[in-house]
Amino acid sequence: MSGYWDIPEGTECAKKAWLTGRLGAAVGLLGSVYHIVLFQPETALQAFQRATTSTVTMATLGAIFGVTTCLSAEIRDAPEDPLNYFIGGCASGALLGARAQSFGIGTSACIGLGTLAALVKIGKKEGWRLVGPPKL
Repeated sequence: MSGYWDIPEGTECAKKAWLTGRLGAAVGLLGSVYHIVLFQPETALQAFQRATTSTVTMATLGAIFGVTTCLSAEIRDAPEDPLNYFIGGCASGALLGARAQSFGIGTSACIGLGTLAALVKIGKKEGWRLVGPPKL
């Protein structure tokens, strides 16, 4: 995500989509490697299909998140509002539900990913730290 937080919110949407899509592709590829190792496919073609499907899905989720978050910040004229991140996470969750053809999965993924994204934005704004010594 190098450079993502350096770009002002609501600007350079294509670059943000590229960065988040790239991160999503990396996460999808890593996850598919674990999936292939743990649940060995019968053929190399099945392994390739699994890796491709996971990587493309996660890259798409990342790009959707980046574009939606950026456009929401631009349209709402509220660039630092965590609601933009909730909307982006929700859009990604809705895409997961559409891919699974399940309203329940889409709804729960929307709420879950939206909440997670909003908390990440709030944490970034307030300087939360997950590792390292505490600030005193």
